Amino acid sequence: MTFSRRTFLAASTAAVFPLPALALNTAEAKSLVDKLVDQINRVIDSGKSESAMYGDFERIFRQFGDISYIAAYAMGVDGRRASTSQKKAFTDAFTGYISRKYGKRFREFIGGRLEVQGSKSVKNYYEVTTTAFLRGEAPFEVNFHVSDRTGKDLFFNIYIDGINMLLTERTEVGAMLDRRRGDIDAMIADLRKAG
Repeated sequence: MTFSRRTFLAASTAAVFPLPALALNTAEAKSLVDKLVDQINRVIDSGKSESAMYGDFERIFRQFGDISYIAAYAMGVDGRRASTSQKKAFTDAFTGYISRKYGKRFREFIGGRLEVQGSKSVKNYYEVTTTAFLRGEAPFEVNFHVSDRTGKDLFFNIYIDGINMLLTERTEVGAMLDRRRGDIDAMIADLRKAG
């Protein structure tokens, strides 16, 4: 396997956004994900149109997700050269993009459900395990990583059937930037249409 500069920098910058020690506990982390899953299940069962569901998923993402951390991680080392206004525009565009992208994934759960199984402490955050039950498919895990680094209990990563959202989105954003030869504004414009 060959490593590009971007791959090396992406792998080495996890420490740029460290998560502090928690006051949060396993019961509180589970409670957050119970509420989150309840809202996701309501949207899945709502019978709303696709675009209406995406709006609901964005509201849920903004309410329960640590958007600033997730967006900063996705932008990675390129965030160092972005202006304040570019970072804000990226975070807004990224939030819509990720809501559509993962909203599409959660729409596959129509007729199924997510069930919270339990919570455990992992390093400096909590992992809350849920099981996705879909029609005609074997159940699989959807795990939420929860922290209170902002002073509020929020999830900052999701693993869907073993796929890490943070790493996936950092790779996707990096690829968008590469296609645009590092032009952050052009990547943001692409992000607004993607998902």
